[in-house]
Amino acid sequence: EERFAVTGSQPPAATASPVERGIFWSRELEEQVPPGFAAEEAAAWLSAARAARVSSLERGGCGRSSNRLARLSDGSRACVRYGINPEQIQGEALSYHLAGVLGMQERLPPMVLALVEARGRQWEPVREELRGSHWAEGAVVSLTRWVDNLTAVVAPAPWGAEPGAGRRLQSLSAGELGGLPPSQLVELMQWSDLILFDYLTANFDRLVSNLFSLQWDPRVMRRATSNLLRAPDGGLVFMDNEAGLVHGYRLLAMWDPYNEPLLRSVCVFREGTARRVAELHRRRSAAAELRRRYRAREPLWARLGFLSERQAELLQARVDFVHRHIAHCRAQ
Repeated sequence: EERFAVTGSQPPAATASPVERGIFWSRELEEQVPPGFAAEEAAAWLSAARAARVSSLERGGCGRSSNRLARLSDGSRACVRYGINPEQIQGEALSYHLAGVLGMQERLPPMVLALVEARGRQWEPVREELRGSHWAEGAVVSLTRWVDNLTAVVAPAPWGAEPGAGRRLQSLSAGELGGLPPSQLVELMQWSDLILFDYLTANFDRLVSNLFSLQWDPRVMRRATSNLLRAPDGGLVFMDNEAGLVHGYRLLAMWDPYNEPLLRSVCVFREGTARRVAELHRRRSAAAELRRRYRAREPLWARLGFLSERQAELLQARVDFVHRHIAHCRAQ
């Protein structure tokens, strides 16, 4: 139950053209994308995680040394992330719910916030472990569902730059897709969502950090991509999004010289993603819809607060930029 559903049969053969109307992945190809974390499954886990007690806390397996792997009283496991500062947990939570606004939340493991209270019901069984964790009483942490059997992901073309290629990126467009096998097309479709998502959140802690490292490590793109893993059924899992929306927005000047070319390298999109971006652009409602979803689905939202007015403006500006880029691709 802690794994993705594994498809029992091979995907059907690709259609003659994987792209419709010049810039959209075909519906036949979309049907082959692994389902990820279904909404009903995620909702059930989130409800159970809020009610469960933490039975044990273990070091390792969940990133920073301040994080812990928790076993819950219902038998499931979760990564408990303790931010160096609260904006990292805020970024994790807001990125998760923005993925829901964009219709791609199934690619992110279910995540819920929790309040550290050593004498509270949820944490009482691990009171001694909490003393050794150096977590502050009353801190907000994130619990992310643990998923078994995930494997590393290396960036495919057009982003898997060869040594000596520097920061130049090829283009993912309809003309570059001919002859590719269905499995590769399905993965590229998921990457197109990931790159759009990381641009909107200004998340530099994934492929962008690898592009940055090319200046001194020409083989970095041949190594695993940070915070991106593959499930047994081939679905990509967008992990650890705490750099998004808050921390990333403070560092735009440093990272946008890499984030913008990465977005411009994509000219094929899921139609549903493009439609949602168009609606957020037309209504100028990106921050409002994110706030509405965040408040409705996360009981502890007020402990971390929402985006500042300036951050909300930046989110809308980035939505508008993506919308213009999609229009440019259509015009091409």
